[in-house]
Amino acid sequence: MNAPPFSSLPGLLPPALHGAVRTRLDPWREWASPDHRKRWQELAAAATTPNPFFEPWYLLPAYEAFDTQASGRILTLEIGNELVGLLPLATASRYGRWPLPHLGTWLHPNAFLGAPLVRAGCEALFWKALFEWADEDRTATRALFLHMPAMPLEQPLTQALFDVADRENRTAALVMREQRALLHSPLTPELYLERALPGKKRKELRRQHTRLSEQGELAFQRQDDTTDIAEWTEAFLTLESRGWKGESGSAMASAPGTAALFRQSLTSAAALGKLERLSLKLDGQPIAMLANFLTAPGSFSFKTAFDEAYSRFSPGVLLQRENLALLSRPDIQWCDSCAAPDHPMIDSLWTERRPIGRISVALGGKLRRTAFETLLALELRRNPTGLGR
Repeated sequence: MNAPPFSSLPGLLPPALHGAVRTRLDPWREWASPDHRKRWQELAAAATTPNPFFEPWYLLPAYEAFDTQASGRILTLEIGNELVGLLPLATASRYGRWPLPHLGTWLHPNAFLGAPLVRAGCEALFWKALFEWADEDRTATRALFLHMPAMPLEQPLTQALFDVADRENRTAALVMREQRALLHSPLTPELYLERALPGKKRKELRRQHTRLSEQGELAFQRQDDTTDIAEWTEAFLTLESRGWKGESGSAMASAPGTAALFRQSLTSAAALGKLERLSLKLDGQPIAMLANFLTAPGSFSFKTAFDEAYSRFSPGVLLQRENLALLSRPDIQWCDSCAAPDHPMIDSLWTERRPIGRISVALGGKLRRTAFETLLALELRRNPTGLGR
C-alpha cells in the first residue's frame, strides 16, 4: 500500500553486456581493495533497488565489527568485466528452533533491508545465476533452501525472483510479511503534515514548539556535507546513550562493534554525499538528532535520538516535522523509516507503508526440495501472514 513505484533513472538501464557470466563466492576481505570498492559503488549507483546497507561504505565496516572470524562471504555476478550483482551470504545450521542447514542473506540488527544490489535490467539473470550456483556449488550443497529476510516486496527485483522461480518450477514462498512506515507523497511538507495529523495534534505540536522555545534559544540545523562530522557523530552517540536505549544496552555506543560501525559508516556516507544530518538544539546543545542515508531515488531514516529530559515537548516529533522537507528534494522520491511495524511515533506521522517480507526458495535436487516442501508446509500453517504476496 502506497509503496514507492519503480521508476528507472535516466542512464541507469545498462548497455548491452558481453562476455562470460561468472558467479563467485569470495571472502569479504577480497572486496575491500580500492578497485573492488569502486566497482561495487558503481553497481550500487545503478541498482534497481537502493540498499545502503549493502554498499561498501556500510557493509565492510559491518563485517569488520561483527564477523570476528572473517568467515563472511560475498556472492557476486559478473558479465565480462561488468559487476552486475552482489549479495552477502551466510550458511546457517539452524532455522529458528529447527536444526536445518540453509543459505541466507547476511544481516545484523542494524541492517534494515536485505535486497541484493543488482544492476537495472539484470534482475532475472541475477536470480537465475544465484539459484544455479546454490544448486550445484559444493559449498552450498548441504543447504536445504535459500532464506532471504527483509526483502522489499514492492520492487521489480523481488518480482523477478518469483518469476524466475516459477519458470524453473522452483518453489519460492513468502513466509512472513509486514509493513513499516514510509514517506512517499507529491504533497508539499506543509500539506502533507496537514493531511497526516488532525488539527488538534498540529496545534499541540505548535504549542510544544513554543514552550520549548521558552526554555532557551531553540535552533534547527540541517547538514549534508562533512563539516564537523566527527563531532556530530559523537554527540549523537552520547545523546542516544543517555536514553532508554543506553539503559537497555541497545544504543550504538553500548558495544564497541556498533559504535565503530556508526562512526565509520557516517563518515564515509558524508564523504560520498549520502548522509543528511538533522539536529534540534537548545542553547547550542542537541536535544534531538536524526541521520538519513540518501540513495537516490530513495532514502533511509537510519537512526534518531532525543533527550528524554525534554520528552514533554516531543523534540523527536518536532525534528520529524522538519524531516518532511525530504518531500521537496527533487532527487529523493521516498524515505524508508527502517522502523518496526506499528511504531507509535512514526506510524502516526508518515501515512504510507512499505511491505517487507521473508522469502524462502527451494534448492538442489529432488531430495532437498522434498525436505523443503515439508518444512514450508509446517511454517505456513503456523504463519498465515506469509501466505499472500
